[in-house]
Amino acid sequence: MILALFAAGVATFSQLYSPQGVLPAISRDLGVSEADAALTVSAAPLGLACSVIAWSAVADRFGRLRAMKMAVLAAVVLGLLVPASSGFGVLLALRFAEGMALGGIPAVALAYLSEEVAALHSAAAAGTYIAGTALGGLAGRLVAGPLGEWAGWRVGTLAVALMAAAAATVFVVSAPKPRGFIPVPRGTPGAPSVWAKLWMNLRRPRLLVLYAQGFLLMGGFVAVYNYLGFRLEAPPFSISATMASLVFLAYLSGTWSSGRAGALITRFQRLPVLLCAIGLMAAGLAVTLLDWLPAILGGLLVFTAGFFGAHAVASGWIPLLGADGRAQAASLYNLAYYAGSSLFGWAVGLAFAAVGWDGLVLCVGVLLVIAAALAVAGLRSAKPGTLPLG
Repeated sequence: MILALFAAGVATFSQLYSPQGVLPAISRDLGVSEADAALTVSAAPLGLACSVIAWSAVADRFGRLRAMKMAVLAAVVLGLLVPASSGFGVLLALRFAEGMALGGIPAVALAYLSEEVAALHSAAAAGTYIAGTALGGLAGRLVAGPLGEWAGWRVGTLAVALMAAAAATVFVVSAPKPRGFIPVPRGTPGAPSVWAKLWMNLRRPRLLVLYAQGFLLMGGFVAVYNYLGFRLEAPPFSISATMASLVFLAYLSGTWSSGRAGALITRFQRLPVLLCAIGLMAAGLAVTLLDWLPAILGGLLVFTAGFFGAHAVASGWIPLLGADGRAQAASLYNLAYYAGSSLFGWAVGLAFAAVGWDGLVLCVGVLLVIAAALAVAGLRSAKPGTLPLG
């Protein structure tokens, strides 16, 4: 199952953020500003955020695996159409539709894991899945960036779509039949509706705090990666698009930290690990203020490791707190997570355009401080000995 979900992560996240590696090329080719070019990245997470609740209902009705297969196949077809976009408006529409299809993977994957993997190993399994999504995101950006510089952004995004199609095939072939999910037929007496499950999860303050973590931390993370390429391709660095795309290798630190976070939880509990990860994000972000390329790359490594560690903790915590509506709890987290990506991935660009990198760092730093304050205020009530909750 881990192999199958790894392939699903590659198929999903390679497509979701592949334009991030060619944003300067899109800006030049279509004659749009940096912030407008970033909308090609934001459109897909926005579509994903709009669809995750619907996908959770599909998963409850037809099964987790069946919903995921439908989603990944639809996303691959739409991804192959993106490079043929006739204009900026069509490109945004296709990216939004692609995101809606992709929503079926993150909306269901963690619920699928929690139902098929013993609770003792759920944190490590969630960390492994997050590590796979990090590698998928890295692969999409590294493929699109160099190819985009050589043959245009359309060729770069087409290559990523073909890679996603191969990964989707691996997922469909290798995913094991679910054993822990029992579908509830529509109209079953006493069975809560999707809306009732959503409301149950929205009434839990600790879940709301975790949703806020996804919204704020993901928003800041995407903003940094959206605009770093513009900074590096401009003076005083003036490096090529291919070289700029190599900064995405920092995602490898996220692959390590997400798995490591799952292991640390068993020793130090979830909240301390979450706060430590946010602190790493802040430290790495501050280092990127230096106008020295090695320092920027080092800061980016630390920032990325912190983000994926925090995401692994928060996302793995969600199904445990929302045990009576896992798919809906995960969907609400993903809605907040990708809404933050879409909103701040664009809005922070306004600060970048007006003030430069210093303005971006200030904005993202504020998001991190708010996330840490909410975590301390809303999540510290757990009893020290309760591993699944605290």
